[in-house]
Amino acid sequence: MTKTELTDLYNGYIDCLNRQDWAHLGDFVAPDVTYNATAVGLAGYRAMLEHDFREIPDLVFRIQLLVVDPPRIASRLNFNVHPRGEFFGLPINGKRVVFDENVFYEVDNGRFAHVWSVIDKAAVERQL
Repeated sequence: MTKTELTDLYNGYIDCLNRQDWAHLGDFVAPDVTYNATAVGLAGYRAMLEHDFREIPDLVFRIQLLVVDPPRIASRLNFNVHPRGEFFGLPINGKRVVFDENVFYEVDNGRFAHVWSVIDKAAVERQL
């Protein structure tokens, strides 16, 4: 895929997440996707995202930085949210927190086959 095609794929994926359009998640994510080097498959990946949206009702993925180097994508995402209860093991209980996620994707056959994510938990801790 070209840089333009990968950029379009990623923007479509983020739109799919923000709309919680789980029926189309498989258009972007491979059936045997890995997440942080663990085989989770599409069903596990979807379950993880659905859990995130249940725990964070105002969850919106905002792209801050996007670098495309086929077949890989690197993105810095920003979140400004009010998680319910505990979040990363921290007692957030609806308090507003702002943090970033650095996430890398490897595309195979037009879908994300490998995803690596690092979330800035320290930024959340500093806000408590």
